[in-house]
Amino acid sequence: MTTDKIGKQIESKFGNRLRTRVNGILIKDEKILMVRHQMGDQQEFWSVPGGGMRFGSDASTNLQREFLEETGLEVQAEKFLFVHEFLQPPLHAIELFFEVKHLGGEMQLGKDPELEGLQQILTAIEWLSLSEIQKIPKKSLHQVFWGIKSLEDIGLWKGYFNFENKYLK
Repeated sequence: MTTDKIGKQIESKFGNRLRTRVNGILIKDEKILMVRHQMGDQQEFWSVPGGGMRFGSDASTNLQREFLEETGLEVQAEKFLFVHEFLQPPLHAIELFFEVKHLGGEMQLGKDPELEGLQQILTAIEWLSLSEIQKIPKKSLHQVFWGIKSLEDIGLWKGYFNFENKYLK
């Protein structure tokens, strides 16, 4: 499957509408669990596990489902951290970030059930140290991690953010 076709499928499934997403930050041994997505046109994107909310299911339940789908891990949403508005047309999302606790399961790269067969965008799952995250080019890293200076910073973030969204005025 070419990345151009994947990019078109991403736009078709998720683009040109506002989505609500949940994201979980899991830290272990001074590393953050990150997932790499192939977003089309040779563009990779690193972020924490998460995804779209399903109607009728609360944020915690959605986050548990997304973590299990993407990583094989069972988690529990702990502390609500912050809201981020992600805006890189055609994608636009209000993202809720939670600190999560690992409960069980074995880590394995999962699949996005909203994307068909070989058109998967999840390409890697890794525990990354802060220095490894800082080496990822900004265009390939979720905006909330661009200016991170320490893992403690994450627990201090509160409120609403729209890091580097040039589309928001």
